[in-house]
Amino acid sequence: TIWLNSLRLHRRLLDLSSIQLDGSHTPAKNGGAAIGYQGRKAARTTNALFLADNQGMPLAVATPQAGNQHDTFDLERVFAELCALLEAANLRLDGLFLNADKAFDVNRLRQACAGRGIEANIPRNRRSADWQTDDDTPLDPELYRRRLVIERLNAWLDGFKTLLVRYETSLQNWLAMHWLAFTVLLLRKIAPSSTS
Repeated sequence: TIWLNSLRLHRRLLDLSSIQLDGSHTPAKNGGAAIGYQGRKAARTTNALFLADNQGMPLAVATPQAGNQHDTFDLERVFAELCALLEAANLRLDGLFLNADKAFDVNRLRQACAGRGIEANIPRNRRSADWQTDDDTPLDPELYRRRLVIERLNAWLDGFKTLLVRYETSLQNWLAMHWLAFTVLLLRKIAPSSTS
């Protein structure tokens, strides 16, 4: 509730010329819900999908999933959850441009975006089962370069020790820590800069 109210009050500070989608795996040390072994990290992890604005400010996080799942696992539900959060904050989806890396090059995400009036800017992934050689899906490389700002968001979130490594066994408590971190990042942005 705090985060949604903060977004509603400070919408004018957001840069919604494009939004960025990415996932992040967090090592989990104490067990609990939504934890699975991730070979790439060689650890048990929890995976969460984030949306950020064009400056890397956080917008939403979906309910985290076990780390042994791919970013596109149950993507329709997860993406619908992210979109519902934006709508609850009175942010319009129609006409948004969404950047995501080629791991998200799946038809179900493109269709979910099209159904909401979101323009997906995702490079084609030749390893994807959905890839077709005759596909003419457009990609704007200049717009796609903005995707890097979500990596900056991940680095900002890693600055919160409680999010760098998951010790919380309760998934809801750990998710609440993300909302608090989002609020702190927004407050830092709106705080008047001190000059001395």
